[in-house]
Amino acid sequence: MPITGVFFIPSTPNAPNALATLSERLRSAYGDEAVPVGRWALEHKLMRDTLSCLPASAHAPNPPPQPRYMQFLSLSHYPNHGFIYASEPTDMPDTNAPGLSLVPGQQPPQKPSTQSGMIMTTVPLPSAATLFQHFVRACEPLWCHRHTVTAGGMTYDVGDFRVRIGEVRQTQPMARARGTIIEIEWRGPSLTSSSPLLSSENGSGDYADSGIDISLVPEDSDIDAEYAQTAQLIREFWSRFGVTDKGVQEAILVPDVGRELKAKLQRQRQSGWRELEAKRRQKKQNDAVAAERSWGWGWNEQDDDPDAGVDLARQYMEIFRFNR
Repeated sequence: MPITGVFFIPSTPNAPNALATLSERLRSAYGDEAVPVGRWALEHKLMRDTLSCLPASAHAPNPPPQPRYMQFLSLSHYPNHGFIYASEPTDMPDTNAPGLSLVPGQQPPQKPSTQSGMIMTTVPLPSAATLFQHFVRACEPLWCHRHTVTAGGMTYDVGDFRVRIGEVRQTQPMARARGTIIEIEWRGPSLTSSSPLLSSENGSGDYADSGIDISLVPEDSDIDAEYAQTAQLIREFWSRFGVTDKGVQEAILVPDVGRELKAKLQRQRQSGWRELEAKRRQKKQNDAVAAERSWGWGWNEQDDDPDAGVDLARQYMEIFRFNR
């Protein structure tokens, strides 16, 4: 899973768009190393729950409810699925309240645990558009569409980095320039990408008798250390752009980054090589059957890695919750 960083330069009346300036600085800093490899694009939609008409004092002695968000993102470099990032439920039942009692021996319901209070999921891209339209049309009293922004520009390969630079424009509720976005992806040597467990989970090779020691699988602390080290490399790369504006927003080590990767490694540590291979073969058979019975999405056949890009999506969504 690539490690990335996202930087956002908001527009100002004096500098509505820094796209040309940043592209020129990239070429000036890296010369022939900066090789254009294509174009890229994204679309992001932000929804927020409808504000309460009650004053904050009406919720005493409890604090007033926190705003809740739902974000939809599509990225041209991850075309197999869309990303949905939503606030996790906070209105769990109070088991100590009058009239609520547990069955003997039953444990109270637990809230899902996340660092950020947000839950990430991926769905087939057509489904993401359908879900958004559902919330706009059927859930309008509960959810409000705050804005839609798009971005697009050129992609460059610069040594071990891939850089995407694009202009961010708001298309709804009114058209306006929002700024410039820069995505920096590390594509050099990586502990996680070189792990045989990670490279084999979706592969076709028979690794059950490969003799690889499962105890050598990276630990969570190794993952955290690599993210921190790569974040420093990304910041050093970004510093060569010479941007000194204090309004620049950075999103690299955002909450929950690496969560899916750690969960995948944990599952693989627990299952072991032989059991993992058996599960992989069974899953392939089940996916083939499910695809034949599906409603035409072809989801299981088209997307071998539904977690691809989730860390990058979190970074974009942290940036794009502006004007909320």
